[in-house]
Amino acid sequence: MSIIDRYIARQFLINTLVLLVILACFVVAIDVSLNLDRFITIADEMSSVEGARPDIEPTALRTGLITIFLIADFWWPKLLQLYNYLIGIVLVGAMGFTCAQLVKNRELVAVLAAGQSLQRIAKPILVVALLFTGVQLANQELALPQVAPLVTRDHGDAGRRLLGTTQLPLTRDGLGRYWFATKFDADRGTLADVSVWERNDRGLATRQISASAAQWREGGWDLVDGVADPRLVVEGVAASPTPIDRIETDLDPVAIKMRRYAGFSQALSWRQLGQMIAISRQIDPDSPQGDAERQSLQRVRFGRLSVMASNILALVVTLPFFLTRVPKPMVVQSIKCAPIAIVALMGGVVGAALPVPGVPAAISAFLPVMVLLPIALAQVSTVRT
Repeated sequence: MSIIDRYIARQFLINTLVLLVILACFVVAIDVSLNLDRFITIADEMSSVEGARPDIEPTALRTGLITIFLIADFWWPKLLQLYNYLIGIVLVGAMGFTCAQLVKNRELVAVLAAGQSLQRIAKPILVVALLFTGVQLANQELALPQVAPLVTRDHGDAGRRLLGTTQLPLTRDGLGRYWFATKFDADRGTLADVSVWERNDRGLATRQISASAAQWREGGWDLVDGVADPRLVVEGVAASPTPIDRIETDLDPVAIKMRRYAGFSQALSWRQLGQMIAISRQIDPDSPQGDAERQSLQRVRFGRLSVMASNILALVVTLPFFLTRVPKPMVVQSIKCAPIAIVALMGGVVGAALPVPGVPAAISAFLPVMVLLPIALAQVSTVRT
């Protein structure tokens, strides 16, 4: 890269990082101000437990320090997710600030005087934007899946690393068996008071399997005190119950957690979402509900790529507003650019998530890209240099 490329790339990089920090602090400050009482309540409870010893009394300082810890513990995994949400608008904003600095210092005039085109100014900006998009992709595929349970926490769960227990409602696996459990421990991957019903082709129950508990182990559930009770009478004689130690199934803890936490799929990687689609295809191959679930997961997968591409295209669409031969008031250019940038960015996010009747999710997710691509090409051609 030449000196001018390095200079512009450095300015754009600094502006992007500064905007990211400012917006992240703004979001965290607003959230903390609205939910501070909940953090303080949890801190008081934790401080009271710590101060149960006679020689240690709860103090305001200890409660304050615990509150700060709870805020940091609650928000650090969400900041990873917030990066993916903000990076599109941050790139456009940082580009505006960078170009405004170049115009203010008459550096674009110097570039033109040196015989360089204004389109060349876009090169280092796009390179840095692609770098941040690569970080977004790595964050989505490598970092977020590791902290997915922490991302789904509510403010009342601050300071906790556990997802807790919930009931497993009647759920069908890939072999057509129906599962029910009074408790599902999402952290340990265990079930309590398990009941499994096997059915024949006519939908009649042929066997009921009951167990006091079950532990997931690769490929199936290991049962504790498992008993298989046949439900069909053969030649007028009912078969007696028999012990059973294990059930092979594709209904694993990840599939159960996906159904419990609405936002869990947003934090899963491409491979994990593919596994969920395969599981759904085995569990509900023909039902409309199963097909809708698979289409939703497909939109999540391909929507990520579409949003990343839309962010870059939105940057290209808005860039010509600031590449001017003659110095202009950048405030006026920003006012002209703002609605177009908002529509392009929000349209990319909303368009990638909305289902289109009759169109596969793998195609409908890229409709915003199809719309923005010709607009971006047309905008680039309008730069007078």
